[in-house]
Amino acid sequence: MPRRLRPTFTSLGLGASLLLAATGPLLPPVFSGAALAQQSGGAAAGSLSVDEARAAARRILDAVQRGDANARYAQFSDELKAMTSPSMVQATMRSQPKVLRYELLSVRSGLGSSTVEAELTTTAGKRVIFIVLNGRGQISRYYVDRADDPTSRVAGQFVQALSTGNFITAQSFLSPQFQKEVTPASLQAKWLNLQRLTGNFVAVGRVVEAESTPDARLVLVNMRFTRLSDNLFVILNPENQVVGIDFPQDAAPAPAR
Repeated sequence: MPRRLRPTFTSLGLGASLLLAATGPLLPPVFSGAALAQQSGGAAAGSLSVDEARAAARRILDAVQRGDANARYAQFSDELKAMTSPSMVQATMRSQPKVLRYELLSVRSGLGSSTVEAELTTTAGKRVIFIVLNGRGQISRYYVDRADDPTSRVAGQFVQALSTGNFITAQSFLSPQFQKEVTPASLQAKWLNLQRLTGNFVAVGRVVEAESTPDARLVLVNMRFTRLSDNLFVILNPENQVVGIDFPQDAAPAPAR
């Protein structure tokens, strides 16, 4: 039997009490949010030039378009490589719409990183993606414009990525500011620690948008484990980027009735 819901959006105080929450101010909407560091007239020290960033992005997107999982894995930073494998990358690529073509829209260089904005045309339609590159031209993180998607679906997809061990994909649902604070490794640690209390993950149940304000939306994702069922609280900003996650804090099996 699912456990009783904890207090909802109003009493959560917009995520102030969340175990994982963005502590800094939210960035502007996603299209201007690609500026992840202070901007200068050219490439900053330790970051790529505009031409180098464009070339690196083309290599990455060409690999995605070809469905080349080995090349895609090699293009991750060392930190991300530690969180995945070529076979996991291949499984993820097979589950996503095929990329038919792409167009690079902009390149912005900051302190030690560059962000490339690209529009992908896929078998499921068009999607804008932002790829953050380190000084070696490798992917350090990325995020996708999901502003027009249903909020409950975005939250459900985020939890699905968590539950299947795709922590790099899960991080891509976070806001750019939140990504700086919450790495794929920290998401993995939280998920594994949760299952020590709840038992192994079984399935995602109902996904319900519980409450909404002009600045944020609270979605409850019911999750079933071998020992109990509980709700994961996911808070998203108006651009449908995850800015807060509340993992169950009092996970314990309900007594027999």
